[in-house]
Amino acid sequence: MQGFVAAVREAGVAAPADRVRLLVEALDQLGPQELYWAGRLTLCASRDDIAKYDRLFEGPRPSHDQVKHRVSVVTAAVQGLEAAPDEVLRTRDYAKLTEDERQEARRMLAMLAPIAPERPSRRRRRASYGPVDARRTTREILAALGEPARLRRARKRTRPRRVVFILDISGSMSPYADLLLRFAHAAVRQRPAMTEVFTVATRLTRVTAAMRKRDMDAALEKMVPDWRSGTRLGDALTVYLRRFGHRGMARGSIVVICSDGWECGDAAQLGEAMAWLARLAGRIIWVTPHAAKAGFAPATAGLRAALPHISELVAGHSVSAMAEVLRR
Repeated sequence: MQGFVAAVREAGVAAPADRVRLLVEALDQLGPQELYWAGRLTLCASRDDIAKYDRLFEGPRPSHDQVKHRVSVVTAAVQGLEAAPDEVLRTRDYAKLTEDERQEARRMLAMLAPIAPERPSRRRRRASYGPVDARRTTREILAALGEPARLRRARKRTRPRRVVFILDISGSMSPYADLLLRFAHAAVRQRPAMTEVFTVATRLTRVTAAMRKRDMDAALEKMVPDWRSGTRLGDALTVYLRRFGHRGMARGSIVVICSDGWECGDAAQLGEAMAWLARLAGRIIWVTPHAAKAGFAPATAGLRAALPHISELVAGHSVSAMAEVLRR
């Protein structure tokens, strides 16, 4: 089985661990004679995957009726299987995981691949279609002494957009602090030059340098002095804006604030800081672990003060929820 999965991956099919586990369960019910169909229906996620997968199997292809019958039989068996343990773990509340389950969840977080956001640039690049590049076209007409010239085209370029994470590691957020830090670590490792990370409790601490290291734990212990203390989001955001944000770090950036909104300081100050941040940032995403709970409402003073200035309020209680944040 290991050799088969390795061959599938070498062929270009991703075959992640949860799909491999589902394949093993399918074969346990169907038997090894159905390896081709069990693998095709569990390991392949697209038409391209099927084409790559089929190249591993030589010999005559079955008839249409045989294909239809095999697909119906194997699909019914696969759909009858219980959800793979990885998938269940991915959606469970991080605060309720055992230590062994957290180790597996950390492995999943390390493999998260954020989508790189972009922003339009003022500069343009040559293109075969799009708006007419009047300046370049005119230059060519002048160079040809007024003779008609081919219309030249140009399109706007795009630039990578910075992402700034502000992570609440106060006492009320301690069950989720490990999830947030490892989530940010995965993002920094993917885009080290365009990602910044700050922690917030009673003060603001820039931890981007620690996040760029493979083992962040030892570095964070020395850098962050206010673990599990109170929360002064208003003070921390004001410091961020004065020291970093207003000088360019927040301009046009996607700012991801991970907090439950419990504010020990002045909620009005937090509201003012959020209004200032909203004028600079491209988007503000507020992530709270409680948003997925039934009957959730933004009732904390800090969250109420911030709500008018945020672009999205989303859940952040599990590996799956954090993966969705990276896609926004």
